[in-house]
Amino acid sequence: MYFIYIAAEFLIPLPTGTKTAEIQIPQGATFRQAVEILAKEKLVRDKNLFLFIGRLTGLHRKIRAGFYSITGAMNPLDVLMLLKNGQIVEYDITIVEGDSLLEIREKLVEKNIVDRQTFRKISRDRDFLKAYNIDAPSIEGYIFPDTYKLPKGIEPQNALAMMINSMREKYADKLKQRAEELRLTENEVLTLASIIEKEAIINSERPLISAVYHNRLKRRMPLQADPTAIYGIKSSKERITLKDLKRKTPYNTYVIKGLPPGPIASPGIKSIVAALYPADVPYRYFVSNNDGSHQFSVTSEEHIEAVKAYREMRQIDREIERHIEKQKQKEMEKNKKDMIKGNGKKNGSS
Repeated sequence: MYFIYIAAEFLIPLPTGTKTAEIQIPQGATFRQAVEILAKEKLVRDKNLFLFIGRLTGLHRKIRAGFYSITGAMNPLDVLMLLKNGQIVEYDITIVEGDSLLEIREKLVEKNIVDRQTFRKISRDRDFLKAYNIDAPSIEGYIFPDTYKLPKGIEPQNALAMMINSMREKYADKLKQRAEELRLTENEVLTLASIIEKEAIINSERPLISAVYHNRLKRRMPLQADPTAIYGIKSSKERITLKDLKRKTPYNTYVIKGLPPGPIASPGIKSIVAALYPADVPYRYFVSNNDGSHQFSVTSEEHIEAVKAYREMRQIDREIERHIEKQKQKEMEKNKKDMIKGNGKKNGSS
């Protein structure tokens, strides 16, 4: 009879119908406290029996805090296994190479992990930066591109700390030693890597782009990296204008000497490695080929010719685009006329 009672208590579905309930187990809660919360929500029929089985399974020693999703089709045994496995509600947040803090912020805001004002405050808070040894104006560039599973209800500081710690794990001892050889600080490495990340499209070109900037830094030439001109001003997806290049900001490498005060995006490991291991080439200039690749040059004269070729290519591309657009318009007009003629014939036959 006792075994029948246990089976009935644990295997009969909960009286919640088809509803789904989310139960929060607070940080530091004991198993007994968790059972009290479940009983209050009528998700446990016999508290003492549930506590007894929890002790038998070892669940009473440790329970994971967070939100648990309980569906109407579950029975108390399912709830017990949910707690035992620590299956809390989590959000997948994917940070891609080249994401800026603004883009990262929106991904976290979308999942209600943080609001915009709080994110801005934490990301620039001097005490928070000091706690993670970040010698930069903000945590820009210190969040490693990856997919993170963030528990619902996680504190924003803890979510950002998880991402910063991931970067530090990837920025391993070998890379730190290489940075010391080049006499570069962590912030300088990440800043240069972030510029490479925004400029490079083809992986094989990352060390070449890195070499251009290293060569310019050695000769005390301005880096003249286009993405830095619009950092904090507008989206990197927007067109960069001559006005942008002339704008005075602390990050615009057309008007400042050396590297900006901090990264302009989150660099991936390939860009970090490229920043530390530039190609052994004398290039000091590069310009887009308008196909994802770049033309690299040593002298300003070579660069001027490459820019001229790029502009001519752009002009040809624009002419082709205009021609295609005209063809589309002609095709649309022809189809429209054909439809009118077809309707006219139908009306005449009727």
